[in-house]
Amino acid sequence: MIAGFSPEQIIAALLAALAAAFVRGLAGFGMALLLVPVLGLTVAPQSAVVTTTILGLLVGLVGIRKIWGHSEASVRPIALLAMLATPVGLWLLNRTDPNLARVLIAFVAFGAFVMVLLPKRSETHRPSRIETGLTGVATGILTGFAGMPGPPVIPYYLRRRITSQTARASMMAIFLWTSIAGCGSALALGIMSHREPLLAMILYPAVLIGNALGSLAFGRVNDWVWRTFTGTVLGAAALIALWKLIA
Repeated sequence: MIAGFSPEQIIAALLAALAAAFVRGLAGFGMALLLVPVLGLTVAPQSAVVTTTILGLLVGLVGIRKIWGHSEASVRPIALLAMLATPVGLWLLNRTDPNLARVLIAFVAFGAFVMVLLPKRSETHRPSRIETGLTGVATGILTGFAGMPGPPVIPYYLRRRITSQTARASMMAIFLWTSIAGCGSALALGIMSHREPLLAMILYPAVLIGNALGSLAFGRVNDWVWRTFTGTVLGAAALIALWKLIA
């Protein structure tokens, strides 16, 4: 046993972390969408969410200057509101039955996929303050409850006609701040034990490698390929999560 986990659990988690981090490096999101459901099969959903949030913070610090430089101004209000709402999501998670939490997390992943399939906004569309504010609040609640800040943020950026570089950088910047809020809230609410940081440190090398490979691939694909890949990732995550509930 390593940190209370069996070798089989560690191996499965390492492979999942490597694949999820590659997706994160290429798409700008997806690590939590893919990793939380997989980790949740071997550890409690609460532990899976906290572990993934720690990993999101650690990998989010990689290349932070470049990410921040390419992101747009909407990152600030969304990130601020998300950080304020994250403790609410963690509070809800701590009071939700684990089996029900798994179901809700699976439907969160599926909901994000459906949102991205909606028609794109027009060239002149600019998100209103209400849309931006609701995106921030929903992002924070889902960060705490599911470790998945992506579902509200991904459609907010991918449905608009902005460059893939701007969309990717903006999402990554928001996810860094939500990870900070998630870790701080987990500590404050007493949800984080010694096991989650230990598991995160075991998985971190795989996350670094996967993220680096994904970032390298991002610089070699055009905008259409990138958007197709992001939609496929969301669809796969949703189907896997729902299949695990049925199987």
